[in-house]
Amino acid sequence: QLSEDVERASENPMDEREGEMEVHEDASSVILPDSELGTTAPSLRFSKTCLKNVFSVILLFIYLLLMAVAVFLVYQTISDFREKLKHPVMSVSYKEVSLYDAPGIAFYPGKARLLSCKHHYYDHIPPLINPGQPGDIDCTTQRINYTDPFTNQSMKYALVVQGPRDVKKKELVFLQFHLNGTDQDFSAIDYLLFSSFQEFINSPEKAEFMKDCESSYSSWKFSGGFRTWVKMSLVKTKEEDGSETVEFKQETSVVNYIDQRTKPRSDQLFFVVFEWKDPFIQTVQDIVTANPWNMIALLCGIFLALFKAADFAKLSVKWMIKIRKRHLKRSHQVRNHIN
Repeated sequence: QLSEDVERASENPMDEREGEMEVHEDASSVILPDSELGTTAPSLRFSKTCLKNVFSVILLFIYLLLMAVAVFLVYQTISDFREKLKHPVMSVSYKEVSLYDAPGIAFYPGKARLLSCKHHYYDHIPPLINPGQPGDIDCTTQRINYTDPFTNQSMKYALVVQGPRDVKKKELVFLQFHLNGTDQDFSAIDYLLFSSFQEFINSPEKAEFMKDCESSYSSWKFSGGFRTWVKMSLVKTKEEDGSETVEFKQETSVVNYIDQRTKPRSDQLFFVVFEWKDPFIQTVQDIVTANPWNMIALLCGIFLALFKAADFAKLSVKWMIKIRKRHLKRSHQVRNHIN
């Protein structure tokens, strides 16, 4: 009996172990369905998280591209502004007037003599009664001698005449000169135009005034034996320092003079007419088309877009890191649960 009890005692531990193994097998069979469900659910979550991450990366690259475009626009805007500052645009405007400030007409007749000078209106010049003979001088004239501004040695003689004023009445000045013989093949009289005859009259140093005019204005010529018709237009130019310069543009037409004097003459006659072309004063000035306020507004908008893009990129990176940490935490919890 004792030997049978010992044998039973030695067999019972095996039975208990087998029972425990059956219990563990039953438990594992019960846990397996939960573990299978646990592995399928995180896979679905992982796929959604992966799509979100891919979408965030795409958005991040899009905003980086927009930032690059904004930086390029900033560079291009600053470059265009600097280029426009270097190359201003010329602006031309016209101002209509009824009366001009009477210009000064400086003649350098040399040996020629002024025979007649008169103001006419409405382009009507009556026929000459005694050509080549002294006539009426109804113009305001001034004679002056001054040193040549280019040589500072020779003296120059100038006859300054007041020009036309009334542009609506088509006022003109008609002058006749006479030259009794010349030793040159071609005879001509030089003249120049300056902006204000009144400034010349009021100037205390008329010689210096004429020297400055000759240095600043261009001179022209009209020939003997013709009637030269000069139509003037005034151009004012505003400089960068705020000063204003005045110059004349002129159109000339030449008409042959038919000398009807009875006896052949060796002398020459000069006829010249001065009038205004139109009642418009042309003003020329340089304008910088680049507006600094527009550029500042554009740069502010671009920099605001850059800051917004940088803020979005920073938030996107933080969100991706947070999603990644959350995904790692869930996967770790699933592994612990399976273990």
